Amino acid sequence: MSDIKNYTLNFGPQHPAAHGVLRLVLELDGEVVERADPHIGLLHRATEKLAETRTFLQTVPYMDRLDYVSMMCNEHAYVMAIEKLLGIEPPLRAQYIRVMFDEITRILNHLLWIGAHGLDVGAMAVFLYAFREREDLMDVYEAVSGARMHAAYYRPGGVYRDLPDRMPRHNGSKLRNAAQLDDLNRDRQGSVLDFIEAFTDRFPGYVDEYETLLTDNRIWKQRLVGVGVVDPDRAKAIGFTGPMLRGSGVAWDLRKSQPYEVYDLLDFDIPVGRNGDCYDRYLVRVEEMRQSNRIIRQCVQWLRDNPGPVIVENHKVAPPSRVAMKSNMEELIHHFKLFTEGMHVPEGEAYAAVEHPKGEFGIYLVSDGANKPYRLKIRAPGFAHMQAMDELARGHMLADVTTLMGTIDVVFGEIDR
Repeated sequence: MSDIKNYTLNFGPQHPAAHGVLRLVLELDGEVVERADPHIGLLHRATEKLAETRTFLQTVPYMDRLDYVSMMCNEHAYVMAIEKLLGIEPPLRAQYIRVMFDEITRILNHLLWIGAHGLDVGAMAVFLYAFREREDLMDVYEAVSGARMHAAYYRPGGVYRDLPDRMPRHNGSKLRNAAQLDDLNRDRQGSVLDFIEAFTDRFPGYVDEYETLLTDNRIWKQRLVGVGVVDPDRAKAIGFTGPMLRGSGVAWDLRKSQPYEVYDLLDFDIPVGRNGDCYDRYLVRVEEMRQSNRIIRQCVQWLRDNPGPVIVENHKVAPPSRVAMKSNMEELIHHFKLFTEGMHVPEGEAYAAVEHPKGEFGIYLVSDGANKPYRLKIRAPGFAHMQAMDELARGHMLADVTTLMGTIDVVFGEIDR
């Protein structure tokens, strides 16, 4: 009787390189992957169904918890879908703020990706470098919304509030001397915009550091070059979007091909790969960080020069100011109705998509005229990328599976929804 040639191995769901609660059942011939079967659903939180029982405004924080690395981009697609149904357009200043925070979020996402991808493959230092920069951007999130991650900052009709005039500073501590405290607060003497501008001045140098560590590192190239190759036609056929699609040489980016908000008024480039392997997808994301930095600088300059409202004046959709609410009965009633009953959205259906850091993130929203969505469907980019895992891994070594998980850049909150 012949020996069984292949055997199966559970990769996860607790594996540190699974990037979430993925159970990946691998069928191996020695160390060569013959088949990869992703088992998802271990993080399912029924976000789409919960939205049917919450008002339109109450669902905004649920969006943050989908891809919990790209919080504001998730919110953006959701509020854009509501605005399509309401037939409203946020003020121009709100649009610039949204675009600026979309790009801050893209950098936040790619910083976590490059750090985690490096760890998966065995490069430890880049993780520490990337988290140094993430701290600054998390402080910006906190300054405008009060939360470092789940911001709930975007609202139908604009954003929650304008950018603060003062950037919060570090306080004295037994652990820091005066010189260290001065160094920490050096860029925090002015407004949030001043702090963001100072970050954009420093950031290209930080990206150079990541590239010094990785781009020409022969071990990094040995682990990434030629792994997980997807040709352009196949990438389109299996539903790739974002860096996964652009890494295969397809120049498709919603910010250019279907511009929303003020992206058509800004100057930036779309990086595209040639070979469709893990290394090209790495290079695409690194260049995306540089391009996001360019966009943020342009937004900072415009926002400095153009004060104005950041949310619509329609109090059926947006709350009145606190001052007006406390001094006028009409505004008080609007405020009470909006936060108890919620807004009524006209009957209809709408689809809104944004160029999320991981690909096309879309919200399909159906309203029956009530104060809650009749149906909400989330188009998560990671879901389409995860289904390609079998195709990507087949014929590669077991050690390449961690490389492939890193290059896909999955977060299971959006896949399991």
